[in-house]
Amino acid sequence: MLYVSDLMSTNLFTLKQTDSLKTARSLMSLARIRHIPIVDESGFFLGLLTHRDLLSSTVSRFADVGQDVQDEIDAGIPVSEIMRTDVLTVTPDTRLRSAAEILFNHKYGCLPVVEKDRLVGILTEADFLKLTITLMDAVEAL
Repeated sequence: MLYVSDLMSTNLFTLKQTDSLKTARSLMSLARIRHIPIVDESGFFLGLLTHRDLLSSTVSRFADVGQDVQDEIDAGIPVSEIMRTDVLTVTPDTRLRSAAEILFNHKYGCLPVVEKDRLVGILTEADFLKLTITLMDAVEAL
């Protein structure tokens, strides 16, 4: 039987709720990620910021606002203003199939992995795609 701990990523990029949207945009771009868990100084999970959340907070391109102006606006807005706090989480000992069903049924892109209220990992759609590729390679090798 497979568990979330078998597939989750533990090398995480996180932000504090006081970090700016500009910092979040930069981190997503540089690290090529779409989900940033928000934690406090002790690593307690507070919420999640997604790429979709950032897109919805962007000043419309129809407003003819340049990137410099958008960056200036973003620098003054803390992540806490748009982060999600009503996030479903799983534990490392959650069955992987259960986690996959949660992602699929709720159309989530990720599940933060929390143990005793502390963030210990993240499980994403990409993790399941990597697993699928590995399993397909194994089947094709038979």
